[in-house]
Amino acid sequence: MPYTVRVNGTPRELDVAGDKPLLWSLREDLNLLGTKFGCGIAQCGACTVHIDGKPQRSCSVPISAIKEREVTTIEAVDGREFVALRAAWIHFNVPQCGYCQSGQLMSAVALLKANPKPNDQEIESAMAGNICRCGSYPRIRAAIA
Repeated sequence: MPYTVRVNGTPRELDVAGDKPLLWSLREDLNLLGTKFGCGIAQCGACTVHIDGKPQRSCSVPISAIKEREVTTIEAVDGREFVALRAAWIHFNVPQCGYCQSGQLMSAVALLKANPKPNDQEIESAMAGNICRCGSYPRIRAAIA
């Protein structure tokens, strides 16, 4: 069944099964490869995108649930929060293997847009569920702060 989804500001037509996860439509059908597959059960955060500005695990959201909602991937995230985070990510040498970084950044951008000056507990809460295999959590928290 065809679905029209709005991804990164552009309506896109997808002829896929309604239960196909958004993650796989982004990667396979739209060739947006920045969103990563990690666990497939919405527990690791590697597949985080923004849906209507809120971080969501795209591996567990079927295309049929998107409807008129706006999907933003790492390829199109922008704004002063992202610019500041990118600089802080470099300054604090956050990335190691880099696999989780798009999901980490998507969660961090959403946090900073909602709360420009989060405290440690708010950072911890917003980033819970974003797993970093390399254990860069202290540097991620420092970069967000």
